[in-house]
Amino acid sequence: MQNMQRDRAFTLVELMIVVVILGALTAVAIPRIMGGAATAKANACKTNIDLINSQIDLYYHNNGAWPVTLSQVTADNSYFPDGKPRCPVTGANYVNALVDNRVDTADHAH
Repeated sequence: MQNMQRDRAFTLVELMIVVVILGALTAVAIPRIMGGAATAKANACKTNIDLINSQIDLYYHNNGAWPVTLSQVTADNSYFPDGKPRCPVTGANYVNALVDNRVDTADHAH
């Protein structure tokens, strides 16, 4: 009877090997997951800039003139019903000055 119980149990060495393997997998996976989140935020920032620039084009189409500042577009709820877009990486508002009627992507090279 004792031999049957001994065969079905894990030894301390086997459990330690499993813990070491799980630790190694975690050490590899965590940095990759964290890097993915940073990449996603940078891509969201680029998407925000593209959206802002397309709304500037819509503003021009609706008003017949380019906006002087970005706040003319972002303050209007018909262009941004959820409020002013913010950079997902830094959390800051996008620069109010427009360069050639566009938000300059140089300020957001993440």
